[in-house]
Amino acid sequence: MKGQLATMPGMEPALQYLTDTVRAATAARQPLRIRGGGSKDFLGQAFTGTVLDVRAHAGVVSYEPSELVVTARCGTPLAELEALLAAQGQCLAFEPPHGLGQGQSTATVGGMVSAGLSGPARATVGTVRDFVLGAQLINGQGELLTFGGQVMKNVAGYDVSRLLAGAMGTLGVLAEVSLKVLPVAPAETTLAFELDQVSALDALHRWGCQPLPLNASCWVKDGERRLLFVRLRGAVAAVEAACRTMGGQRMDGEGVQRDWADCREQRLPFFTQASPGAALWRVSVPQTAPAATLGPAQPDDQLVEWQGAQRWLWAPASEVGAIRAQAQALGGHATLFRPAAEADRAVGVYTPAPAAVRAIEQRLRAEFDPAGIFNPGRMASV
Repeated sequence: MKGQLATMPGMEPALQYLTDTVRAATAARQPLRIRGGGSKDFLGQAFTGTVLDVRAHAGVVSYEPSELVVTARCGTPLAELEALLAAQGQCLAFEPPHGLGQGQSTATVGGMVSAGLSGPARATVGTVRDFVLGAQLINGQGELLTFGGQVMKNVAGYDVSRLLAGAMGTLGVLAEVSLKVLPVAPAETTLAFELDQVSALDALHRWGCQPLPLNASCWVKDGERRLLFVRLRGAVAAVEAACRTMGGQRMDGEGVQRDWADCREQRLPFFTQASPGAALWRVSVPQTAPAATLGPAQPDDQLVEWQGAQRWLWAPASEVGAIRAQAQALGGHATLFRPAAEADRAVGVYTPAPAAVRAIEQRLRAEFDPAGIFNPGRMASV
């Protein structure tokens, strides 16, 4: 699990500042709140500490389009990286959310990896973690450690670089990351079907057993209509053949592209129609889980993504017991994604991990951050 200690005479000034700040904070036992653009501040438990702004440590270190690899510093704006890739006909296939809300993107590469969030294509292409090849991390001793590299088969033992994805900055300051990128698909279209949730899940499971270029799905109630949207991506011939096989209403153009972006950023009407006091919950279950009531949310009151694996609903934080019990019965777990008020976090944002998992987490944090200065409390659960 041990990384290689980077020796960098003449260290880049922004990186030197980060390492010096960590060393000083460790010596003083001063908690640090690691922060990029702040687009993911709403995630996790409440946390405190002196803000460590990483945005000055920015820039793309290397990019080899022919090798499908890009290496960027933690403070690099995500929008800037995506624009660079798009100019070469490539992309981050897992479609990372920017946390846009109603404003411009402030997301950074470090925040993208640390939050570990993926967009609509996650069910078919994988998660952020699946695309991390290597990373540089500043640990709690102010040491710059290097893990992984720039190819897939480069790890003997624990793959620490991927462990950092979704760790919410609790293991250290992610200084630099190498990511696998993919070419933009030659063809894309969206098909719409009027189906209730049970029928939509049945159709998705059936299509999933066939050689179809499924990329993303979204089921939602729109007024009195219950609609399933399926995005196809792949070779032109494969997409056209799938359209003929699957049927449905074909949708193309910029409008549907915006709809998928709004789905990724939780800006669809479903995400803006909460009743007073209701929090936004994200329930993760196996794709094959049936349509089910979750807390007070009947199937019609949910938005379903990832071919059935991700289900969104609005419910008061007080429904935590019912929601998590029902999610567990389906083989999954529930996260309080956006609380209605700060007090909601007291119920526990994340489903408590089993004791054995918590023990591993504690050992990892003790190894990387013995003084406990990095984002304390950010991932704590009741």
